[in-house]
Amino acid sequence: MLPEAPAELSLLTKAQVGLVVSISRMLSRKSPKQLRHLLERLSNGARPASYGEAKYVRDAILTASPRCRGRSACLVRSLSVVLLCRLRGTWPTWCVGVLATPPFSAHAWVEADGEIVDEPISSTDFRTFFTVSAKVAD
Repeated sequence: MLPEAPAELSLLTKAQVGLVVSISRMLSRKSPKQLRHLLERLSNGARPASYGEAKYVRDAILTASPRCRGRSACLVRSLSVVLLCRLRGTWPTWCVGVLATPPFSAHAWVEADGEIVDEPISSTDFRTFFTVSAKVAD
């Protein structure tokens, strides 16, 4: 999986991608309950990410991290997107569910502005188990 066009990345963004991918790999070993709780806390006070912001971050991660390009890398990829967005003050909706058409499999992805961000499959093919959205401070 590659972005439509490789993102132009600054040295800082490349370093941030390396950091969030490393953290995401560690987080991916947590139980779904622990992960959801942690992400809910991290999303507090963030502004919801626009589709353009989330897409840029996803493209940056795919450009800089070959590890996040594989079909089985969806959890690390989606975690990396939400973490890098959070470093920038935003939060896309993090989603966990299943691909409901053959081959049936678990999947994690991000959404922004009510749309799935650049997944190669239609949103009607997914069934969501849970999401973590931005929690804007009151």
